[in-house]
Amino acid sequence: MPNDKQQLHKESIKYLTTAPLRENDPKFICAISDVAYEFLTTDEVGLIVQLYFKMKNIALRNKILYGLIRCRHLELKDFFQKAYKKERYLDMRLLAIHGLVQYAPEEEIEKVTDHFLKILIKRPETTPYNYYEYEFLRSAFGFPLLIKKYGYSCFEKVYQQVEKQYQDMPEAFKGHLTFDEDGKQVSLRTPMKIKQMIDRFYESRNLR
Repeated sequence: MPNDKQQLHKESIKYLTTAPLRENDPKFICAISDVAYEFLTTDEVGLIVQLYFKMKNIALRNKILYGLIRCRHLELKDFFQKAYKKERYLDMRLLAIHGLVQYAPEEEIEKVTDHFLKILIKRPETTPYNYYEYEFLRSAFGFPLLIKKYGYSCFEKVYQQVEKQYQDMPEAFKGHLTFDEDGKQVSLRTPMKIKQMIDRFYESRNLR
């Protein structure tokens, strides 16, 4: 029931206001998970943003980014600009772009995607088989969704580069998972099958 959700939200905010920042504490994790972003007030969002920038736990920051993307009733342009600079993984940077595009004009977004593209192009040198990042960027929640919603050519440009680098990867790293339009991960193969395919690839290259 909505009332239950709202009550849980109030309790979580109350707890997070006074609780020490213990990112591995189940109670703290639970409180972050129980935040209902549709009920966030301007004061409460200040607390959540503060916690986000203090946290080292990527999974918790990811949860907050997903939530704040849906807070269109709040002015969060500054937050998403800073979040984009803070994050290092491309999937997390893309979440920040999802938020920022709701507030910034196309010219500003183009500058951000130019920066994103430079990092992306270097990925094959640094992490050549990072299929998780590629699958997120090319998924129904990734650049295809931004292209559908906004039609910006800068999104199309990055998406084409994502596809090129994805196709350049060996088959052993493709088609393991994807994400739906809500950003939820969808497994396409079992963990065992993924391990077998990747192990076989490394064995064929005498890398294991």
